[in-house]
Amino acid sequence: MTKQELKDLACGIIDEHRERITALGDSVFAEPETGWKEFKTAEKIKKVFESLGYPTADKQCITGVIAQVRGKEKKLKLSVMGELDALGVPDSPFADPETGAAHMCGHHCMIAALSGVAYALHDRRIMDELSGDVALMAVPAEEFIEMSYRGRLRREGKIKMFGGKQEFICRGLMDDVDMMVMQHTTPTEGEQETPIKANVGGTSNGFVSKEVFYVGKAAHAGGSPHNGVNALNAAKIGLVAIDAQRETFRDEDHIRVHPIVTKGGDTVNVVPADVRIETYVRGASVEAILDASQKVDRALKAGGYAVGAETIIDEVPGYLPMKPCGDLQDLMYANLVQLLGEDAVGRSTPHSGGSTDAADVAALMPVVHAYIGGAAGVAHSKDYHIVDKELAYIVAAKALTMTVIDLLADGAKIGLKIKADFRPQMTKQEYIDTWVNMK
Repeated sequence: MTKQELKDLACGIIDEHRERITALGDSVFAEPETGWKEFKTAEKIKKVFESLGYPTADKQCITGVIAQVRGKEKKLKLSVMGELDALGVPDSPFADPETGAAHMCGHHCMIAALSGVAYALHDRRIMDELSGDVALMAVPAEEFIEMSYRGRLRREGKIKMFGGKQEFICRGLMDDVDMMVMQHTTPTEGEQETPIKANVGGTSNGFVSKEVFYVGKAAHAGGSPHNGVNALNAAKIGLVAIDAQRETFRDEDHIRVHPIVTKGGDTVNVVPADVRIETYVRGASVEAILDASQKVDRALKAGGYAVGAETIIDEVPGYLPMKPCGDLQDLMYANLVQLLGEDAVGRSTPHSGGSTDAADVAALMPVVHAYIGGAAGVAHSKDYHIVDKELAYIVAAKALTMTVIDLLADGAKIGLKIKADFRPQMTKQEYIDTWVNMK
């Protein structure tokens, strides 16, 4: 069959399974779980993989699930990824009433789309024409949240990195993969309404994460405050000192620093002795991130020094700045245009101030991280919701599968050329040395 015939066959199979795909997406949405806790979600996608007879490994980096799809020969290996986790948005009408978790970023759509790829590639008429293998990866913990919980997992030796794709890299689960293809749901309707229904993605910020502990001395807040050391005052000074640094951040570096106070003391009549802050320092390059990070550390320490409190900064490497592969974007663009029409697909996107651990993979191998619509409202807020499941679930599955076919058909000619032309930002060992072990 020609590539187009293979694509038509794959899209037809996805259409035949749309009820199952939609039911899975809806089920994941109804039972949201935050990162490194996605046990029910992992079980759901595992059952899909196993029902199709794929060799499947679960409990990969706690909750990850990987299914292996074999082609007619092993010239190349692709990864197609979907993300398992939800956010903590307790005021969402769709939040879990016990945990506050809610799928306010559309990761449930990614799992639904991943199942669509699994159904399509199960047909041997497709894989027997493709000269490579595909690893279908349901990956934990893309949202970089719940720092104390993740810190405990790290101290217990259960994880090394806080992001799921980072952990997959560190644990060697990406060692035999040549390139990665994925997509993320994005708002395209409601207040965000636009004729553009999908885009191929672009560059975005990376970041480091900090958990800050101000340790003061408790005393009676009314009777003897002079005997205490007010850690909350230290934190306030530190936050103001960060603001005093903002004019030193260059526009082109896209620096973002957005701290929150996670603990402001214990009781109102006691001088606060235990105050905690979490913050990211985001930027468009590693150099800019590290420069801004040093300035933020100085500011935070100044707060403790001013009042005599101890300042402890626990810094964790977040995600690298995103630099996607243009050749992979070209393939994804052509497939999205075929599915949606040229007027509905964006080719160039502005730099994003957000971050994703797909960027860590993109530093090592060719990656496309497309954005496909179907949502309305503002991502990461209670207003976010899915309004077009056909776009978010079904079109997404088709675009991913069609791109896999482009890469592996005709003896994997296109995929092998992209691999040969790609120049990684770093090797895996350099990634471990410079980012994982940045301290």
